[in-house]
Amino acid sequence: MAKLLYYGTCGSNDPTKAVFPFLFACVAKEAGHEVEVTVMGEAVYLMNDGVAAATHGMGIPSASEVIQKAVGLNIPIWV
Repeated sequence: MAKLLYYGTCGSNDPTKAVFPFLFACVAKEAGHEVEVTVMGEAVYLMNDGVAAATHGMGIPSASEVIQKAVGLNIPIWV
């Protein structure tokens, strides 16, 4: 089992990249790894429910859905 830290720096201006840290953290957590997510810069705005709900990447769920999943998996998100 690995310890992984994912950094998010993109916000709604690049929605696909914005969702990746949360998506990758969920997959790693489900695989049994210990993970955390840190957001900074534009990614901090994703912590607003309205912004997260409106942020949809290409071919992946909205930021809101993925962040809620991460919270449900007890993944720490540092802002």
